[in-house]
Amino acid sequence: MKSTLNKVAKITVFFWIMKVIATTLGEMLGDFFSMTLNLGYIVSLGITVGLFLIVLIMQLRANKYHPALYWLVIVGTTTVGTEISDLMDRTLGLGYALGSLILFLCLLLTLFLWHKNQKEIKVYPITEVRVEMFYWIAILFSNSLGTAFGDYLTDNMRLSYLEGAGITAAIIIIVVLVHYFTKINEILLFWIAFIFTRPFGATFGDLLTKSLAKGGLNFGRGTATLIAAAMLAIIIYFSDRNEKAGELETKRSQF
Repeated sequence: MKSTLNKVAKITVFFWIMKVIATTLGEMLGDFFSMTLNLGYIVSLGITVGLFLIVLIMQLRANKYHPALYWLVIVGTTTVGTEISDLMDRTLGLGYALGSLILFLCLLLTLFLWHKNQKEIKVYPITEVRVEMFYWIAILFSNSLGTAFGDYLTDNMRLSYLEGAGITAAIIIIVVLVHYFTKINEILLFWIAFIFTRPFGATFGDLLTKSLAKGGLNFGRGTATLIAAAMLAIIIYFSDRNEKAGELETKRSQF
């Protein structure tokens, strides 16, 4: 099935800001279910997968890009990714290193099948449901991998949250520089940035929820989740207004 209109967000500075905040929101939602409500990782995974599938089906059935719906699906992949990473490490006992490797191989397989099926990989625009399915599967594995890698830095390598954030921020900066000053494939850089904005966003969640003694603001997970949700909604609103204003200006210039 093919729509005549694009279904996904345009890759801009606003996109990456919203990606980081959506990551923060998804991380805290996942922890809220598994830790605050003490439901455990298996039950929490079942709940988050159910919610994710609901918004994903709505997204796939939509005939054009709806910002709020699109970012709900992103939050869903981040929340499910948090539960998958924790399940692999804490319930299955695989550890974050092996878990990261498994998720990395799953992502590579998804991108390989995507390219084999479509003869190309593009992340904007997307108008076909089959292509969009590859897109969301790759995003789910990317967010899960980003979660596992971030936890590996803090748990296995014993780095502080700020040190882990520094490493991921450095990688993101390198990706940006490579994008502007080299001719390395943009799609490759997109997926690298997508993976590493995940642990970077999780650090913001730690800032909101950790105790004052650990350098955090000591908000409860429920309060922090509402703060992140409000920030995401505000930025989505202004991003959508900015994009529509740009489209209107383009149309005027054509006359």
